[in-house]
This record gives sequence, structure tokens and C-alpha cells, in this order.
Amino acid sequence: MDNKYKTITELNNYIKLILDNDNNLNLVYLKGEISNFKNHTRGHLYFTLKDETSRLSAVMFASNTKGLQFVPEDGMNVLVTGRISAYPASGSYQIYVESMELDGIGNLYIEFEKLKEKLFKEGLFNKEHKKPIPRFPERIGVITADTGAAVRDIMSTIKRRYPLCEVVLFPTLVQGEFAAPNIVRQIEVADNYNCDVLIVGRGGGSIEDLWAFNEEIVARAIYNARTPIISAVGHEPDFTIADFVADLRAPTPTGAAEMAVPTVSDINNLLNQYKLRLNKNIKTLVNTKFIELYNLKNSFILKNPMSLYEIKEQKLDKLIDNLNRNIDNILANKKHSLEIDINKLKIINPVNLIKTNESKLKEIVFNLNNMIDKRLTNTKHNLDYLINTLKLVNPLNILSNGYSLVKLEDKVIKSSKDLKVNDEINIKLHDGEVIGIVKEIK
Repeated sequence: MDNKYKTITELNNYIKLILDNDNNLNLVYLKGEISNFKNHTRGHLYFTLKDETSRLSAVMFASNTKGLQFVPEDGMNVLVTGRISAYPASGSYQIYVESMELDGIGNLYIEFEKLKEKLFKEGLFNKEHKKPIPRFPERIGVITADTGAAVRDIMSTIKRRYPLCEVVLFPTLVQGEFAAPNIVRQIEVADNYNCDVLIVGRGGGSIEDLWAFNEEIVARAIYNARTPIISAVGHEPDFTIADFVADLRAPTPTGAAEMAVPTVSDINNLLNQYKLRLNKNIKTLVNTKFIELYNLKNSFILKNPMSLYEIKEQKLDKLIDNLNRNIDNILANKKHSLEIDINKLKIINPVNLIKTNESKLKEIVFNLNNMIDKRLTNTKHNLDYLINTLKLVNPLNILSNGYSLVKLEDKVIKSSKDLKVNDEINIKLHDGEVIGIVKEIK
């Protein structure tokens, strides 16, 4: 074989030797997007780095992955440091990555997730801490840049929807190094300005532009404010930390203004609802009172007043019967006790004991008679009280006040329409009865 022909292995090894001895390739700094990522079971990472037009194979051995601050995924933009060499078995060159970190935006996302997790664990996102947005605010504070579309959209929307509301602007930086402290200061000022609600935000932009609303000091200022706050960072697809902490999140500044105030039609609809509810409540109350009145008018007592007297009569009879039974029982018990004592005396029959107990017996009889007299007296008082009570409730007593009861054939006359000329009527007065003849009044 002619020596001018080389094997593939020889060629690939020669190319590898050239690459390994090139100082410009021993330490390179590249940036690109990860694709085709694979985490080998042995801990080695295999992936492709690409940009808009080219791609490069990459490998990061397990010994170099210990310093990674993130978990690589497809689509991540990264910054890598390593060396370029060839892999003879496949005849391709690749970068052997020694260190890797997220590109600028990626680092911001890591900071965002860390702060989000920290504040979540502290409870700053909990619903129970959210303050309700007043339905009809009288004064709204707006914390945003005093120039730009955001402030114009908020002002015009509030003026168009709810012109009764006063709007106070608290101008602030919304971008750059000093934006976060400036936002915090204006929140504290507005929180003491007697506003009903605050709108805090800005127009859209990149994550770097919106970063002030991902700062921890801004999040804590929103959480600590006594005034309800609507977050209005105009970056609808994504959330900022301010969105999670605020009492209400709006997708845009215009949306925040719409959430903060009602429209005239909303107020009219609410008033109509109140009117309907008020009318319904009044009708219900009137119907309830009509039912109560009907029940009173048709109650048994009003239609039959004598029934009240009859009930009292029956109750009095029961009381008298109970009283008589009690008196009889007491007398019987005392008589029985007396008979027992007499029988004991008859059995014993000592003259001295009789004489000794004679005075005691008299005392017992005397006390018994006194007790009977007192019980009879009390019973008589109670009886008199009940009789007087019955007299007070007796509807016939009203006749003594000059009224009379007119009857026709034992039927009580309630209306002149129940009589006709020459009817013979019985007129009951408090001290007797008279007979009358109905005459026609001319």
C-alpha cells in the first residue's frame, strides 16, 4: 500500500493534535442556546450550543458540573467556558465545557424564582392578606412615571368611566438603578394621603425594564401598605413579584383603571337592583302585616269574648276543688294523728301521763284550730281575689258603665240592620232588664 494514504483514525488524531496545540482554542468563551440536552446516568452532560445560524456539540463531564447554580434545560441561553477539541471516533469537533452560567436574562429569572419562593414561604402572597378594593372610590393614587402611555391611559380611563373620582399622581422612576427605592418612597407617601386605592405600575417592556417591580423592597412596601393596591405592570403574559403581593393584579395600566372604578352604567344597574330589592322587601313586609291583621280579626277570643270568662270560671272551679281537697286532707291527717295519740293513751292509761300530756294535747288542738283558721282565712282571701279577678274580666260588668245589651229572641243584636219596625227587643241593663218596641225614626 502506498504510504501517502492515511487511515481515518490517523487523520482524526492529527486534527485533534492540531486543535489541542492551538492556544486560541485551549480557552474559549461562548454564548448560545442549549438544545438536545441529555443528562447521562454517570453525571456527564451532553448538549448542543446554537445561535441563529450555527451549532456546536458540547460535553460537560461530571467533575465540572458540581459548581452549577442551575439545572440546564433546552432553550436556556448560557455562557460557557471551555476548550475546543476533536472526538476521533466520530470525526467531529466539540467544546469540552469547564464552567457554565445562565446568560444575563437567565440570571434574572433565577433571582426572580428565589425571591418568589422566599416571599411565598413568608405568606406575602396569601389570600387572607389581600385587602378588598372599594367599589366606589373617591380618591385614587397613581404611582407611575409622569410621562408615557401608562399614566395617560390610567387618567383617561378613570375620567371616562367615573368622573366623580379624584386622581392624584405620585410620579416615580419605573426603570433603572434608582427606580425601586423611588417606588417604595412614593408608596409610603401615597399611603398617608387618604386615598381609597393605589395603582402601582408602568407600561410594558423587557424583563430588565420591569425589574424594579421584582425587587424585594418594592414587594414589602406593597405588602405593608394600609391602602389597597392594584398592580398594573404592562407585561400581560408574565407576572412580576409586585403582581403576587398586590391586593389585585391587572394585566395592563388601562385594565387597572377599569378594575379600580365602576362605570355610570354599573352604578345605574346597581341602583336598579337596590330598587327592586327594596320594593320586594316592602311588599313582603306589607303582606306579612296583612296576614297578622287577618289572623287577629279572625281569632277565636275576639269572636267569642265569653269564652275567656268561661275558661276563667272553669279554672276557678278547679282551684276551689283543689283547695277543698287540701283542707280535707289536712283535717284527715290531723284527725288520724290525734286518734293515734288517743289510742296510745288508752293503751298506756297512766293517770300521770294523761295529766302531763293534757296541756300538750290542748296546745296541739289549739294550734290545729289556729292552723285551720289561718288556712281557711287564706283560702277565703284567695277565693275573694279570684272572684274579684273574674269580675274584672267579666264582659257583663261593662253594663255598669252605662252600656246595654240588646237581644232579639235570645240573639245579640250587633247592627241596626238586624231589626225591623215593631220588633220586641229585650234590653239588659246592669241592674235589670226592660222590654222595648222598635220604632222608625222620622
